Amino acid sequence: MGDADFIDLSILLERIRTQAGTENIRVTQHAQQEMVEENIILDEVLEAIATGQIIENYPEHRRGPCCLLNGLTQQGRPIHIVCTTAQPVLIIITTYEPKPPKWITPTQRRQ
Repeated sequence: MGDADFIDLSILLERIRTQAGTENIRVTQHAQQEMVEENIILDEVLEAIATGQIIENYPEHRRGPCCLLNGLTQQGRPIHIVCTTAQPVLIIITTYEPKPPKWITPTQRRQ
């Protein structure tokens, strides 16, 4: 990843945090279902966004630019959030706790 990529991700992350901080968000039905199944509340999603980093960026996604964030709640619980990056409203597409077998660590996928 080059310096330009890092700067672009920093700008994206700042936009996402601003949208989340002003609660300019929409949670999809899929994300709501995942939150119920994983016992994640909206406040935890907002905490994870506030502390999170973009670990995967999908600028050319078929449904529109989005990214995968990894962040921690105030209790230290890791949470992943897939959200839009180019909409006037932050759309939370899905959220879940990264865990095996799919994830080795919160930032490392199993091959």
